[in-house]
Amino acid sequence: MKNNLIFLIVLFASCNTPTDNIKYPITEKEVVVDTYFGTDVEDPYRWLEDDLSTDTSNWVDNQNEVTFNYLKSIPYRDKIKSKLTSIWNYEKQTSPFTRGEYIYYYRNDGLQNQYVVYRKKDNSNSSEEVFLDPNKFSEDGTISLTGLYFSEDGKLVSYTISEGGSDWRKAIVMDTETKQTIGDTLTNIKFSGISWSGNKGFYYSSYDKPEGSELSEYTDRHKLYYHELNTDQKSDKIIFGDQKEKFRYVSGNVSDDNNFLFISASNLTDGNKLYMIDLRNNSNRIQIMSDDPTTDEYVVDNIDDTFYIFTNYNAPNKRLVKTSLNNLDRSNWQDVIPESENVFSVSSGSGYFFARYLVDTFSQVYQYNYSGDLVRRVELPGIGTSSGFYGERDQEELYFSFSNYYTPGNLYSFNPTNGEYDIYWKPEIEFNSDEYSSKQVFFESKDGTKVPMTITHKKDIVLDGNNPTILYGYGGFNISSTPGFSVTNAIWMDLGGIYAVPNIRGGGEYGKEWHNSGTRLNKQNGFDDFIAAAEYLISKNYTSSDYLAIRGGSNGGLLVGAVMTQRPE
Repeated sequence: MKNNLIFLIVLFASCNTPTDNIKYPITEKEVVVDTYFGTDVEDPYRWLEDDLSTDTSNWVDNQNEVTFNYLKSIPYRDKIKSKLTSIWNYEKQTSPFTRGEYIYYYRNDGLQNQYVVYRKKDNSNSSEEVFLDPNKFSEDGTISLTGLYFSEDGKLVSYTISEGGSDWRKAIVMDTETKQTIGDTLTNIKFSGISWSGNKGFYYSSYDKPEGSELSEYTDRHKLYYHELNTDQKSDKIIFGDQKEKFRYVSGNVSDDNNFLFISASNLTDGNKLYMIDLRNNSNRIQIMSDDPTTDEYVVDNIDDTFYIFTNYNAPNKRLVKTSLNNLDRSNWQDVIPESENVFSVSSGSGYFFARYLVDTFSQVYQYNYSGDLVRRVELPGIGTSSGFYGERDQEELYFSFSNYYTPGNLYSFNPTNGEYDIYWKPEIEFNSDEYSSKQVFFESKDGTKVPMTITHKKDIVLDGNNPTILYGYGGFNISSTPGFSVTNAIWMDLGGIYAVPNIRGGGEYGKEWHNSGTRLNKQNGFDDFIAAAEYLISKNYTSSDYLAIRGGSNGGLLVGAVMTQRPE
């Protein structure tokens, strides 16, 4: 909440609070020159890359002092904070899931720093109890819950925590009935989930921990380990990653029947090799399922020796295929849900597959049986984003969520037999969604490419070019920007602002080709798309340059930095 609050205040203050008297601290330069292919490239701020140095720490403190002194001078800061706090203070809950004899779910009573894990017996008459409260992990709130992983029968759980925001995790094993810790705490786990093998142990991934900075030291060999309960972590076996070929990202997942271990290995954030170990013969022999690092594959489910694989091999918009243990080669893959004109993701539950298609950034959901026959299209509550439709094969009821830019997330219980659903949980919030609307438009980018953008605001807004507008973008790593509710955006629109999200190239909205057309040597395409989105908003009198703010984080921060440099006006 803190960062979003600062962002809103800065936007409102930028037109009304003088900045002439701000004295920015001097950032020292040093002489550092690298030569690439005969060209000298200066890097005068190299010293700031040392996150452990006193100079870097002092620089951060000085920047913060300037920033917060400015924020404190804004006369209506407290009013905005009060309004944010009021609207933010509503109960939030995630979709429930069944493990063992219990139904588990996460809930936040409104302003809690972290969601609390609750549970109740798997029947409607039981009362709920707190299972795990991360807000009590530390007095200062610097320890967070990052994952919750149950054993096969649900009697054990391994949960991971982060201390001070570190990517290096600890894993703690607990008896779910007594809530007592079992065995030793595992340490130095990074970029990893946990996958149990029965109830005796689990797989996890990590790197050799660097001797220097945990933040900036280079780590390039990810390894998959197996930990047996009640043994020392030092004796954990390396299952994969100690071979000659290095991989930066390795993960392992055990099949629901505990017969197979599927291993994904990659060096980039997209594309992976896929391997498998048959756990029934205790040989640990690694078999190749896909040896192509340029495509994405993972196993969705298996029935005995038949594997269902989700892939973009020969299918930029993805497809679901099946193969068998004796015919793993790609030439034997058979389509279950073939590629279509729309990119999709897939989940399984209650003995069905659910294909969630992205149709111009909006969700459409189709239900299939394991033979690939269409059962039905699930008629969603409206136009927006839906997630869920996953669970155990024998579950009689599944759950899904639905939201958009002006509708807080509602949870629904879904009957996979007849396709009917009912409201399972609905938030109570001080925000009237009926006063707002979203409109999707298509604008033309610099090279003629049609790019979609969703624009959301109050229904009674006047398009006179004077509306404060946030233009948000990401455009990277094959990630799709889909409609979702945000309290800070709700406040922004309630105060008369417009919120616009263009689906620029580099994202995954239209599959692999859309992603590739905005990466590497094509990165400028995404920048051009974002600039064209701004030009569209101005030309259609939604806003003007004086009232337009651009926003992005992580890869979106790179985007914002590039476009404000290329087109400052």
